Amino acid sequence: MIVVLKSNVDKEKQDRLVDWLKESGVDVHVSVGEFQTVLGLVGDTAKIDTDLVESLDIVDSVKRVTETFKQANRKFHPEDTVVSVGDVKIGGGNFCLIAGPCSVESEEQIVSIAKDVKKSGANMLRGGAFKPRTSPYDFQGLKAEGLELLKIARKETGLPIVSEIMNVGDLHLFDDVDVLQVGARNMQNFDLLRELGRTNKPILLKRGLANTLKELLMSAEYIMASGNENVILCERGIRTFSDYLRNTLDLSAVPMLHELSHLPVIVDPSHATGMARMVPPMALAAVGAGCDGLIIEVHNDPAHALCDGAQSLTPADYDKLVKKIVKVREAVTC
Repeated sequence: MIVVLKSNVDKEKQDRLVDWLKESGVDVHVSVGEFQTVLGLVGDTAKIDTDLVESLDIVDSVKRVTETFKQANRKFHPEDTVVSVGDVKIGGGNFCLIAGPCSVESEEQIVSIAKDVKKSGANMLRGGAFKPRTSPYDFQGLKAEGLELLKIARKETGLPIVSEIMNVGDLHLFDDVDVLQVGARNMQNFDLLRELGRTNKPILLKRGLANTLKELLMSAEYIMASGNENVILCERGIRTFSDYLRNTLDLSAVPMLHELSHLPVIVDPSHATGMARMVPPMALAAVGAGCDGLIIEVHNDPAHALCDGAQSLTPADYDKLVKKIVKVREAVTC
């Protein structure tokens, strides 16, 4: 249920209403926008007399929310959420470029790539330390050592770091990681989502290989219901009958998620296509669709990468792409 208040409501009256609603046994989330304040009620709202609430002089309207996701719902939070990572902002008109290798391989590699992508305009550095691989024989990442190397690259460049967490038991290792990524395979690892919800870390939540948008938003709801509202949604392609590309990049998800939710939405064209040559056109298309950022894999020697070299751009190609992204952004935001 949402309660929309009239403009310029007396703060004391608003607080009394919030206290009364909480005494009724529901949680109340207050969203203050430029033109209105919305109270989002979560819990058993059946016993709340909507006619009584609507009759109050400070209330404009009362609406039932039928969707199962509440806190992630734009009806609860009409204004765009802006997630801050240090000085970097994502959402609400702020565009973010995240770039780096699929896997951290060495100090020299990650520092070199970090410097290159920063020079091209990247705001954050991505790098996998714990790698979920389809084959148990493939490179599984440097794990804790990889996280330490990412921190060295951050110290060298000032770029916030993004890395994937796979298990609740590893959470303590990520204390000094700026953004925790939940990969496609873990999108419905609800125990992990709950624990991440108890942190105050920004969470980059990727859509699962065969999951609906509603299921993605429900996973975001798990994080938010546990107390963490700093969630970034990521469209990274889904498994379809396509036989030439790694996945099918669902760009219609971008405007639909923006319609359904206030959370920022970024796109991963690298995992979506699996081919470096397909990354630039799909990245530009994602910008045209209105995404709030891109996460792109960049490697200084893709032919010898330990993971996903085929979908990685070289630093030079990434630099060319960023210049085009800037032009498309100017076109779609003018």
